[in-house]
Amino acid sequence: MPEAHTRTKGLGLDIFRSTGVKMFGLLTLALFPLGVLALIASLQAIRTADVEKGALLRIAATQSARKLGAELTADQTALKLAINTFASGKADSDMCRRSDAFLRSRASSDTRFSIYARDGSRICGSFDGWHDGIPVDQRFDPSVAELIPHRGLLMMRTVSDDKRLVALTFYDRAYLDQVTDPASSLQNRHTVLQQGKVILDIGGMLTRAGKSVDSVSAPLPPTDITLTMMVRDPPVTLARALSLFLPLVMWFAAAVIGWVVVNRLLIRPLVTLRRAVAAYRPGEVMEPLRRMRTPAREIADLGETFREISEDVATHEAEMADSLERQRRLTREVHHRVKNNLQIIASLINLHSRSAEAPEAADAYASIQRRVDALSVVHRNHYAELEENRGVGVRALVSELCASLRATAPPGAGNASLLVVSDQLYVSQDVAVPVAFLITELVELAMLADPGSTIRISVHSAEDPGRATLSLSSSAYKPSPRMLSYLESRFGRILTGLSRQLRAPLHHDEEEGSYAIDISVNP
Repeated sequence: MPEAHTRTKGLGLDIFRSTGVKMFGLLTLALFPLGVLALIASLQAIRTADVEKGALLRIAATQSARKLGAELTADQTALKLAINTFASGKADSDMCRRSDAFLRSRASSDTRFSIYARDGSRICGSFDGWHDGIPVDQRFDPSVAELIPHRGLLMMRTVSDDKRLVALTFYDRAYLDQVTDPASSLQNRHTVLQQGKVILDIGGMLTRAGKSVDSVSAPLPPTDITLTMMVRDPPVTLARALSLFLPLVMWFAAAVIGWVVVNRLLIRPLVTLRRAVAAYRPGEVMEPLRRMRTPAREIADLGETFREISEDVATHEAEMADSLERQRRLTREVHHRVKNNLQIIASLINLHSRSAEAPEAADAYASIQRRVDALSVVHRNHYAELEENRGVGVRALVSELCASLRATAPPGAGNASLLVVSDQLYVSQDVAVPVAFLITELVELAMLADPGSTIRISVHSAEDPGRATLSLSSSAYKPSPRMLSYLESRFGRILTGLSRQLRAPLHHDEEEGSYAIDISVNP
């Protein structure tokens, strides 16, 4: 479980360290300032639009109040002239009709009026039989204007110069909305007239789609009434939200598109190429980008180069395999010929030893034959181990060599006993040849010095790596006149020369009767 956790954690770190993630992070950071600038510009544009909307609303409210005030002032001036004429007694019979026609001509809706005296009598008014319903005690109030919300009317008072007559003019919502409708088209506009706590809605409509409301108030001359125009913000729709966050969306989209393009053209082909190279085995033809259609041209050329190199390597591998097979056949032929030559030499020596008349000559031929046999044994063991290239097996070499020495033992030494104890070790041919000759010389020395002795041959690994100890022990190796004579006449110089070839001293323990030397072994 801990190893699995470690692998999972390492995999997560590898994901964050991958070139694709790094490239996406770099593109995101590189494009982030542009996204922030675009967002600031978008917010500034929205803020500017809000400021412009407020300015337009202020201008619209001011213009609407002035326009309505001008209309009211013009009507009051006309009615002032009419009631003053009535008050002076100079009015003719058409005065009231002309006043009614003047008021009706200024608006598409009905604007009505009535002229009253202080005694409550109605002197003149609109000719459609309309009744205003204003009580007598309220007709001469000092206020110039009065809002009547329950009837949806704005009433204006015009008093004659002598204070004996009053003209009451009534404007309905339709007229007020027509006059106060701004020239600029404001969506979600709503206009109200406010006098103290009394409010009269005169036109427009505030939808509930938006949330915030902007309002601007302007005085309505020549009254104490205030005109307030309100505009509600448009609803926050998906399109409006997208337009607000469009810079951030574009920033993220640009980073993603850049990452996709880089990943498609560069990173994925490089990853595929790296995996193909990692899984490559000599002799195979590598085609890493065969199934990819959109790598960068340079990476495609690199993949083609790897393919050509793999073809060359495959060709060279095939040529080397053929050469190796030819070399192996040639080596077999050489070993076969060497073995035949050694056998011919051994046979010739054997023939000559049989035809020798002097015992000394026969012994010399036998000694030479034992050494040729030792060389032949080394050759056979070396050839047997050649296929696996491990070297010459020491145990098999010593065993076969002892069998050959028993067969060619000097006269009187046929009953000599040879015991072999060896580890499973391997030596090179350069070591095997002097070892075989050394064993042959020491065994022959023991057989000549003490024909009936037992000879124990052991090979064991030493403490130092790559080294082993070869030892031969026998009672024949203990000091004796015969043994010393053989050492001085023949074997001493040969043993010294062989120890030099093995590059190690040959130790002779006279008390125990043994010879020992360290040899090099293959790992």
